[in-house]
Amino acid sequence: MNTQNPEPLALTLTKQSHSCIRLEKGGRTLVIDPGGFSEQDAAIGAEAILVTHEHPDHFNEERLRAGLEADPAAEIWTLHSVAGQLAAAFPGRVHTVGHGDTFSVAGFDVQVHGELHAVIHPDLPRVTNIGFLVDGSVFHPGDALTVPEQPVDTLLLPVMAPWNKISEVIDYVREVKPRRAIDIHDALLTDLARPVYDTHIGNLGGAGHARLTPGESTGV
Repeated sequence: MNTQNPEPLALTLTKQSHSCIRLEKGGRTLVIDPGGFSEQDAAIGAEAILVTHEHPDHFNEERLRAGLEADPAAEIWTLHSVAGQLAAAFPGRVHTVGHGDTFSVAGFDVQVHGELHAVIHPDLPRVTNIGFLVDGSVFHPGDALTVPEQPVDTLLLPVMAPWNKISEVIDYVREVKPRRAIDIHDALLTDLARPVYDTHIGNLGGAGHARLTPGESTGV
């Protein structure tokens, strides 16, 4: 009789537009941040949908409703500012979480890290923002440079935003020390600029670096 622990199921990451990521394992699907810059059907087919914060490039009510309506068992985990806009329409299916929380959904184990969005400008109030560490491996920080308290294998790296610059992006990779960083938050980055970012992050970040086109997948 084989008493050894079974091999963990393979985890596949599919990049969708901007900050939206699809994770699949054992035929089950989790989606993070199907916002207004992502595909219309970004949330459809997901058992679990995670949303980092309320900004429209990460939170799009139409896409979330489409995902929940397509699958009556689908549920959302997010912070209070987003949950409050959806909970009444989908009772029992929208869950509020915050820094330090852990939960299991659709076969994935999730830890929540972070509390605030990065500073865009001192004159603008900071909204709340949480990041999600999935299966102790893949970390999506939302719009912040949050460093989890444990090692990260694959860091989803916000490469271009109104709140960051390339030196901060590189230093973030250095601080997290992942095995690999994969670009997200890149819809505003032109094709002309991409090789420049690839070169600097790849040469200076101290980790493997990958840029996936929307729809492209990789094992993680």
